[in-house]
Amino acid sequence: MAAVTERGAPELQEPAGWRRTKNRIATILMWLSFVVVIIPLVFVLYTVIAKGISIISWQFLTSPIPPSVLPADAGGVGPAVLGTLEITALATVIAVPLGILGAVYLNEYGGGNWLSRFIGFMADVMTGVPSIIMGLFIFSIWVLRFGFSGLAGAFALGALMLPIVIRSTDEMLKLVPNTLREGSYALGASKSRVTLTVVLPAGAGGIVSGALLAVARAAGETAPLLFTILGGLSTANPNPFSGANIALPMLIFQNASSPYPGAQARGWGSALTLIAIAFILMITARFVTARYARYQC
Repeated sequence: MAAVTERGAPELQEPAGWRRTKNRIATILMWLSFVVVIIPLVFVLYTVIAKGISIISWQFLTSPIPPSVLPADAGGVGPAVLGTLEITALATVIAVPLGILGAVYLNEYGGGNWLSRFIGFMADVMTGVPSIIMGLFIFSIWVLRFGFSGLAGAFALGALMLPIVIRSTDEMLKLVPNTLREGSYALGASKSRVTLTVVLPAGAGGIVSGALLAVARAAGETAPLLFTILGGLSTANPNPFSGANIALPMLIFQNASSPYPGAQARGWGSALTLIAIAFILMITARFVTARYARYQC
């Protein structure tokens, strides 16, 4: 018999027999999967932090890049940090608005017509394109005509970010209840106003998360930058629209393949710096999303 609570209502109990056993097995498998996934992540973070924390300092983050033969305490990764922020910011400005607009068209305006099906198909195809192919594509249509630059790198990273933003935003807009749209239409609001003031704010948390996922993927890509920004700089290039540039993923790749201990130590420090930048972006996005959701209530 079901137990009775203090208020007199029957307390729901888990059914006995095979259903309870299946529930426990499923719970154990989920916890086991979580442990299996988290163990490699913990080892990666531990290794990067253990080998990179000793070299991290303000001087390391702001100093010019030294030759590989110099010891670890000489120079830093300042130009690569600046280049990463410039290129990632430009790629975000390019990809996120276009991705959100594309998702809005797919979910709110397309209605299953040929154009919306084509956009959805191309987004799925672009999701599986290797990053090096995207770098070669930008190299052939942009770099050969206008030269290496941070903008070319931003185009390549933006092309990688675009399908992620489209698909994540589209899925979040599908989760917005239709009753919100219908209530707004009943008050006489136009479709564009409903989309801007009701639908997008309702899915803002998921949209920001999807954009953050795209930024995190783009910030760590190396292959597209090999064909677009050239690299090899020792000083910062504050102009991302002209001239070669350098970024943390490329610097990590160069230092990791170097036989010199100083360069390898700077590579570990660069990897930790890149992880810290992604972590700061994630915390900032969560904070902004939480405050935005509070104001919407």
